[in-house]
Amino acid sequence: MVQGFRFGVVGLASNAVLFVFYLILTSIGIGPKIAMSCMFLVGTLQTFLFNKRWTFGHNGASKRALVKYFVVYSGAYAVNLLALLVLVDQLGYAHQVVQGLMILFLAVFIFLLQKFWVFGVSPSSRSMRL
Repeated sequence: MVQGFRFGVVGLASNAVLFVFYLILTSIGIGPKIAMSCMFLVGTLQTFLFNKRWTFGHNGASKRALVKYFVVYSGAYAVNLLALLVLVDQLGYAHQVVQGLMILFLAVFIFLLQKFWVFGVSPSSRSMRL
């Protein structure tokens, strides 16, 4: 419960700022997919430390967790890009709405993957505690 709340705080703060920058970038003529790509990269880097330490209290190997973190966010990026390509480019939905909904949709999956895979306790660590 605490982790979910903390993840929400980090995510809301980060995504609110990044969504404003996304809107600014697209309003000055940068395409939605390029703007989303820039924001995804910035967001991934900035939230890693907050989520690692504050949200999940992870004290394990930073390099290993960072690799897993980037795997999760690379998958989320691919889903986000696909949504923009299909829903905006092919079906004509407003990119602002699609991107806003993707933030919410992906947050649930990203949280679960971080909790149980990226920052979760490894099986070898679990057996040591028994």
